[in-house]
Amino acid sequence: MNRLFGSSGKKNTPPPNLNDTINTMDSRVDAIDAKIRKIDGELAKYKEQLARTPAGPSRESVKRQAMQLLQQKKQYENQKTQMMGQSFNLEQANFTVESLRSTAETVTVMKTAAKEMKQNMKAMNIDKVEDLRDELAELMQDSNEINEVLSRSYGTPDYLDEADLEAELGMLQEFQGVEENPSYLDDIPSAPTTTNVRSPMAEPQ
Repeated sequence: MNRLFGSSGKKNTPPPNLNDTINTMDSRVDAIDAKIRKIDGELAKYKEQLARTPAGPSRESVKRQAMQLLQQKKQYENQKTQMMGQSFNLEQANFTVESLRSTAETVTVMKTAAKEMKQNMKAMNIDKVEDLRDELAELMQDSNEINEVLSRSYGTPDYLDEADLEAELGMLQEFQGVEENPSYLDDIPSAPTTTNVRSPMAEPQ
C-alpha cells in the first residue's frame, strides 16, 4: 500500500549542513552579481539613448525604462547585502563549531595521554632506576680498571723508579750533546785560506 499511495509518516531527513548552506548562499550571491552586471550593461545603453534622444515622448519612454532597471538593480543589491550578511553569520557559526570540535578532540587526546602516562609510571620504580644507574656506573668503573691493567707493559722491573729513569734520560741528552760538539776539536788550528795569495811561479809583468 505504501508503494501505491505513499507513506504518511515523516521521512527522517538529515539536518542541514552549515557548509552546504554556506555554499548555496554563495552561489545565490554569484547569481545576483550576474544579474546586476547585466542590468548595468542595459543601463549603459539607455544612457546613450537618452543622450541622443531629444526632449519629448520618446525620451520620457526611455527614461521610464531606465528607471525600472535602476529600481531592479537596487532590489538585487539589497538582496545581495542580506544574503552576504547571512552567509557571514553562518561562517562565524561554522568556525565556532569547528573550534569547539577541535577543542573536544584535544581534550580527549590529552586524557588518553595522561592515562597512558599513569600506567607507564606505575610500571616504573624510582628506587629501582637509581639502583640500575649506580650498577651501570660501577660496571663502567670496573671496565676502565680492567682496561688499564691490560694496557700495562710486560717485563718492566718493579725496582725502576720514575726519578731514576728521568736522571738517566738527562745523562743521555748530555752525552748526545758532547758527541755532536767534541771539545778536542777546539785545539786544532784552522787551515789557512788561499784568498789573495800570489803564486811564486807567476811571471812578473
